[in-house]
Amino acid sequence: MFKLFKENVRIALGSIRTQLLRTILTVLIIAIGITALVCILTVVAALENTLSSDFASMGANTFNINQYAFETRNRGGGEREIINPILSYPEAVAFKQKYNYPLTHTSLSFTAVSNAEVKFESKKTNPEITVLGIDDYFLVNSGLEITKGRNFTGFDIANNTYSCIVGSDFEKDLLKDVNPIDKVISIRGAKFRVIGVLKEKGSTFGNSQDLRVLIPIQVARSLFTAPNIDYTVSVMIDKKELLDPAIDNANSTMRRVRKLSPVKENNFGISRSDDLINKILSITQYLGLSAWVIGIITIFGSSIALMNIMLVSVTERTREIGVRKALGAKRSTIAIQFFIETLVIGQLGGLLGIIIGITAGYGIASLLKFVFVIPWSAIFAAFVTTFFVAIVSGSYPALKASKLDPIEALRYE
Repeated sequence: MFKLFKENVRIALGSIRTQLLRTILTVLIIAIGITALVCILTVVAALENTLSSDFASMGANTFNINQYAFETRNRGGGEREIINPILSYPEAVAFKQKYNYPLTHTSLSFTAVSNAEVKFESKKTNPEITVLGIDDYFLVNSGLEITKGRNFTGFDIANNTYSCIVGSDFEKDLLKDVNPIDKVISIRGAKFRVIGVLKEKGSTFGNSQDLRVLIPIQVARSLFTAPNIDYTVSVMIDKKELLDPAIDNANSTMRRVRKLSPVKENNFGISRSDDLINKILSITQYLGLSAWVIGIITIFGSSIALMNIMLVSVTERTREIGVRKALGAKRSTIAIQFFIETLVIGQLGGLLGIIIGITAGYGIASLLKFVFVIPWSAIFAAFVTTFFVAIVSGSYPALKASKLDPIEALRYE
């Protein structure tokens, strides 16, 4: 059986060589469809991987209390937009004091300024540094890591020390070629001693996560005064199975802080760490669907082209088929020969499409600064698709060849 299969493959490759130009064009048509499919699925996989990496920075088993949740602020149905009050500092502090759910850690933070200029000796940054006011639980709740130095302690926060933690980009620019720990930087005239450097996080939607300075929250409140500052409360729970009841308890606690009556809806938002990524990843499913639609349309055309070349091949090799049948070849042997020839052409097109598709997907992912991953699902889908195309396209030509009358075939000129 294996020898017969090997012989059929050899005959198929010989036939392909005799019709090289036509075969190349057919392989290219198949490759175009597979390229479109694999390329889009590769970019989608890179996007999903990037989103997973970016939003994992929120920390595991965490939820935030903000002015609004991740979902849209519209009620829908033509009703007016919901306008929630900001989460003020007294409310945030009151929540932290009243919320005593077991195995939880609560953090308060706010964005003090997003366009600060930071100086070190005679060097200074562009005015694009984000300064955050945080407490000692912020890093843990946000999933951030320290590569050098240490985190804030309760003493730093309680005594409003002028210390700071900087993003990794500061080591590449402002604090280049020096040990950043214990160096003094200046923000709007205030001197801060660097106690830690954050692990590199990269960019999220084009915004660098490494160009930021973290300072104690009370120091930030005293230096950066602005009306209507919106604070964020972040809560991390040690056990994942307690996340839902912890959120329910936080919801009731925040309602008490804002003195909402039982008939009133929440005027604040609670967002789980995985809410936004799940919503965005659900959108990427439509991108994957569009890849299949584009691929199927193109592959449908390549199926017709592949069937056409095999029908032409059957016609041109009618006399050869007659000779083989006269020598005792069975109908199944003739059918398998042409069927394997179709499979070889289809898989060549699929392989070429996979290589071009992954290369193009990698290029697009690199340009968009997505985290590239090998799209095994796309590769598997491409092989399955080309195999299906070969079966559909090769069945009729193989059946036609097997049914040729040997006497009539030998008479064919």
